Amino acid sequence: MQKLTPEGQNIVNDLSNRYNLSSNAVIYMIGAVNNGGGSMAQFNCSELGGGGQWMRGGMTMVGDMFNYGLKNTVDNLCNDIANALASTIIFPLAPKGTTQSNQWWPIELGNPFSSGAQNSTRYAIFQNRLAVDINGNVTVYDTLDNNISGISQQQGGNNSLTFSSQYGTILVSTLPVISGVNHTNNNPQSNFLSPIQNNFVEPVVEALVQPVINNSSNTVSNESSKTIIELIEQVAALHKAGILTDNEFNTKKSELLSRL
Repeated sequence: MQKLTPEGQNIVNDLSNRYNLSSNAVIYMIGAVNNGGGSMAQFNCSELGGGGQWMRGGMTMVGDMFNYGLKNTVDNLCNDIANALASTIIFPLAPKGTTQSNQWWPIELGNPFSSGAQNSTRYAIFQNRLAVDINGNVTVYDTLDNNISGISQQQGGNNSLTFSSQYGTILVSTLPVISGVNHTNNNPQSNFLSPIQNNFVEPVVEALVQPVINNSSNTVSNESSKTIIELIEQVAALHKAGILTDNEFNTKKSELLSRL
C-alpha cells in the first residue's frame, strides 16, 4: 500500500468513512486526482462502478451513465480530494538525491502543498510560490494573493498554462517571475480584481443542441431530451479535452442520439 503522511492517513480515514469506501479505493482516487493536477481524473475503480472520468466543475462520467447518485458521489469525493491535495501533503516526499526522489523544484521552497504533471509539464504549489517545469526548464512564480486550486494546460508552453483561484481562471504567465525562464510579461497582474488584457481565460460556453421535435406518438419528453443533450455535451467536452478518441466520441454520440 502507498505510504501516507499522518495528515494523509487522517484524510483517507475520513473520506473512507464518509463515502463508505475502502481505504485502498480512496488512496487510488487520490492518486488519480493528483495525476490530473487536482482538476481532472481518469479512474477504473470497482467500488465506483468501474471506469470513469471527472473534471472539476461538475463534468463527471461513470460506467453507469444514468446512475446520478454514483455521479454525485464521484464528483463530491474528487472535489474533496482536490481540496485536500491543495492544502495537505498526503504522500511523503523522498529525500532529494535518492533514487525515489521526484523533487525537481528549488530545495529552498521546501515541501509543496500539491504537485502534479501533465504531458511534458510539471508543477508544484507552495506558500506564495508556484514552480513550473517545462521540458527541464524550471520557473518559479510569485502567486501573490491567489489561492491556487488547480493547474491546467492547453497547448504550447507557459503561455498556455492557467490556474484556478478565487479570482477565476488566470494565465500563469501573468504572475511575476521569481527565478528561472523569464517569459515576456511587461505588465504582470497584481490586482486580480481588476484584470488586465488577456489575463483571464473566458469560459467556453457549449451551445445547447435543441432537440428535434417529433410529432409522433413516441415523442420523448422534454425532460428526457434535456438529459440526453446534457450527456452529449459532456461527451463532447471530454472529446475536446482529448480524453475520448474520435471513434469513442462518435460511437457514444450516435448511441445517445438514437434515444431521442
